[in-house]
Amino acid sequence: MRQAVEHLTPRLRKLNELKPTQVLYSPASSALRFLPEGPYPLGDGKFSWVAIQHGPDASSGSINIFDLADKTNVSYAIPGRPGFAFPTDKGNFVVGCERSVGIYSCATEHFAPFIDGIDSDCAGTIVNDGVTWDGNLIFGTKDLEFRTKKAGLYFWRGRDAKLFRLRSDQICSNGKCVLAVGPSHVELLDIDSPTRKVVLYHINTDSGAIEEEHVVVDLANDPGVPDGMTMTLDGRSVLVSLYNPSAAPFGRTVQYSVATGQVEQEWQTNGSPQATCPQLIVWQDRVWLVITTAVEHMPMERRGDSPEAGSLFLGETDFALDAEAYQRLTQVFIEPRG
Repeated sequence: MRQAVEHLTPRLRKLNELKPTQVLYSPASSALRFLPEGPYPLGDGKFSWVAIQHGPDASSGSINIFDLADKTNVSYAIPGRPGFAFPTDKGNFVVGCERSVGIYSCATEHFAPFIDGIDSDCAGTIVNDGVTWDGNLIFGTKDLEFRTKKAGLYFWRGRDAKLFRLRSDQICSNGKCVLAVGPSHVELLDIDSPTRKVVLYHINTDSGAIEEEHVVVDLANDPGVPDGMTMTLDGRSVLVSLYNPSAAPFGRTVQYSVATGQVEQEWQTNGSPQATCPQLIVWQDRVWLVITTAVEHMPMERRGDSPEAGSLFLGETDFALDAEAYQRLTQVFIEPRG
C-alpha cells in the first residue's frame, strides 16, 4: 500500500516551482463562463470543453470547440447538462448528459443515447465526469445538492455494452484517470470531491467490481476542493484543479506524485480562484496545460475581485512530448457498433 501524504502547508508550497499561465479565452457570454469543464484534445490545434450549465437556474449546457491558432470558440447546444464529452472514432462526441450517455453529432445537432436509466433508484443526480480507454467508459454522477452519498460510479464495458455500478455512495464524482490496464483489470484514479482525496481503485473488468482501493493523495488540509484531474505523460503524477469556494487572488492546479502524494509543481489562474479541470494539449510540438475555471456559486460581491472567473487559461509545461503516451492519455471513444 502506498502511504497517503497530506497536502503541504502554504509556506512549504512556495518552495515548489510555479509554472507560468496566461488567460487563453474569456467568454463574452455569462452562460459560457458559468461552469466550464472537461477540456479534451481534438488535434490540429483544437480542443473541446463543456459548459455544463448555462446559469444557476439553467437546465442545459453546451459542447464547445476552441481553436488555439485563431483563438475562436464554436458552441453547440446540448439538450441537457453535459458532464463530459470525448471525441469518437466517427467524428462525433460521446456525451454524459443528465442521466444518460449517448452520441452527439455536431453536424446534425442530434443526441442519441445508448445508456439510459443511470441512478434510476434515486433522485437529484446527473452524470458528471468520466474517462475513456479502449472503447470503454468509467463515469460518475453528482448529487445536485452536493450533500448526500447517493451518486454512482459506473463502468461501461465496450466489448458487450454492459453497464456495471461500481459504487452508489459518492457525492460528486469528479476527476478520473486510467493509471494502468491489464487483461482483466484497470487501475482507476478517482476523485469524489467532498472527500478531498484521490483514490486508486483496482477494478476487475470481467466481474465489473472494485477489488481493492487506497488513498494516494489526501487534500484534507487544502482550502481548495479537488475537481478535475489528468495525468502526466509518464503516469507518475496527477494534475488536480482545486476549486476554492472562498475569496482568493488566484486558483490552483497542482501536480502531485502518485507514489508519495507530495506536491511537485503548481499553476495559478490569476483572478479566478475556482479552477475546475486541467488537460494536457499538444500544440506547436509542445505540451501545454489548459485549465478551465468557473463562476458557479460565486457571490456577486466577490466577482469584482475575480475578473477572470469563468475564463480558460493556458499554462506552460516542461513535459517532454511522448506521442504514444499522449495518445493513450487522450484516447477517442470507439462508438458502439450496430
